[in-house]
Amino acid sequence: MTQEKKVYGSFHDIPPRDYMYFPKGSVEIEHPGRFSRIEIVHILISILVLTVAFSFWKGGGLVFGGSVYSAFSNIHFAFVGVLTGFVFHEISHKFMAQKYGLWSEFRIYPVGIFLSLVLAVFTGVVFAAPGAVMFMGKSRVFETGRIAMAGPLANIVVTCVSFFIYFFVLSEGFLWEVFGFICFINALLAVFNLLPFGPLDGMKIIRWNVNVWIGMLIVSAVLTFFAFRYVLPVL
Repeated sequence: MTQEKKVYGSFHDIPPRDYMYFPKGSVEIEHPGRFSRIEIVHILISILVLTVAFSFWKGGGLVFGGSVYSAFSNIHFAFVGVLTGFVFHEISHKFMAQKYGLWSEFRIYPVGIFLSLVLAVFTGVVFAAPGAVMFMGKSRVFETGRIAMAGPLANIVVTCVSFFIYFFVLSEGFLWEVFGFICFINALLAVFNLLPFGPLDGMKIIRWNVNVWIGMLIVSAVLTFFAFRYVLPVL
């Protein structure tokens, strides 16, 4: 017996507790691949904040001797890391949700984006939780699991590609450092999001298929180990 999948045809069909988090104006069910104006603004703000955050991570927080100059001298590394890590992760969630006919858009989490910025600027510690892709409709367990899986899987793929380029294609220079930074950030985001806590992707994947979660966690943990062992020391 198959479970009935409910997809809301109108924003007004969604219970108030489910949509209060969303700004006014985002009421349409978008076609696959489409981004609303509000969503684009939220993504751009998140890119900006995370770019600044990772700049201070690499340059050092103000409390521990870092400076604004040292942080922003690394902004190009932070920008490509955020684009390939955060953006690919969230868009993968979005497209997978849309594949199942669900309304799906990225939304900023105000507390998360504030903590990300403040912690990074003052301590150099990055709390990379500016927001998340939200989706509406009654998704089945396997759909929710696959939507959750899509984000860290994108990070794992990017880590593998950049790791290969870093070790076997390039040997030194600016691009070599860029790919090293991409590798490190994506490995870190993959393993972090697979942790089985709270709203992270790991819990949703476990509810669907614990074996898939174990396999992804092992792969991402191994990649993160190599990133810390061979990439981080030269960044």
